[in-house]
Amino acid sequence: MDPSSQNLLLFLFRNRKALLAAPVIAAIAAAIFSGPWFITPLYESTVVVFPSTTNSPSKALLPQNTYQDEDFMEFGSEEQAEQLLQVLSSDAIFDSITARFQLMEHYKLDPLSKTLRTDLHEEYSDKISFERTQFMSVRINVLDEDPQMAADMANAIVDLLDRVKSRIQRERATVGLNLVQREYQKVRKELRDMEDEIKGLRGKGVHEYEGQSMVVSEQYATAIAEGRTEKTIKQLKNVLDTLAKYGGRYVALRDELHLMKEEEVKIKTKLDQARVDAEQVLPATFRVNAAFPAEKKKYPIRWLVVAVSALSALVGTMVVILGANTWKELKQNLRS
Repeated sequence: MDPSSQNLLLFLFRNRKALLAAPVIAAIAAAIFSGPWFITPLYESTVVVFPSTTNSPSKALLPQNTYQDEDFMEFGSEEQAEQLLQVLSSDAIFDSITARFQLMEHYKLDPLSKTLRTDLHEEYSDKISFERTQFMSVRINVLDEDPQMAADMANAIVDLLDRVKSRIQRERATVGLNLVQREYQKVRKELRDMEDEIKGLRGKGVHEYEGQSMVVSEQYATAIAEGRTEKTIKQLKNVLDTLAKYGGRYVALRDELHLMKEEEVKIKTKLDQARVDAEQVLPATFRVNAAFPAEKKKYPIRWLVVAVSALSALVGTMVVILGANTWKELKQNLRS
């Protein structure tokens, strides 16, 4: 047998009582101090949600949009999952959960403390966590000494997540709706002005410039050729002068009116879509499971605390004995 192995076995045998007693005592102490008399047990509730690809009802469901290849039932990607994490970490969620569940009183914080909000944030972050999984879902974990409250908080966070994200999108959609409404009203006013002007030109005798000018020109030439009365020729000449004076404006208005009506149809479609986005809401998430009260505590893991304490006591005892023996030998060598 290797001399070093013999020395180790001899060391363990000589100090067997201390090496056995220390882990046992540590394990007993850990079992006692990790009990509910000293450490409040915490229970964990978990909710898993997937982000949706799009939260715009008009783009997801209505025709005439640029998102024909997207399915509003499709799960979101990494980008949407990161967006959910940002919303979950927002003050809107924090303040709502804090107020709803009275977390300052629940966590027994001093309401007169100068660092009250910081302390509350620390407790909140210790007990509530959000993480993105490898499947691009978001996991919400809530720890609390009351298993029912942990489940209620986890479910409430998901409900708030949908509401906060929908509120942000609705606020933006409302701004877009107002912009499109103003543009639509502007186009409608321009259409009315052009229609009124065309109506005025028709009152002056310009109804359909190209065909009308062709017919009147032929009649005028025929009247001159046939030697009709001066009155008839003058009337035809006045009509031609009117067409010459207002015909160009009539043609320009007519063509512009046609283009403006096409533009009106496009803006009206945008207006309908913006109104749907501002008034209707699609859920921002797909909830895989709802949280339920845990039946077993999550923290502390008593057997793990006992095992780690016993192992630590064993290693610590060995280090102390080795150190003591080394110091003793060193003193003997110095004396000799």
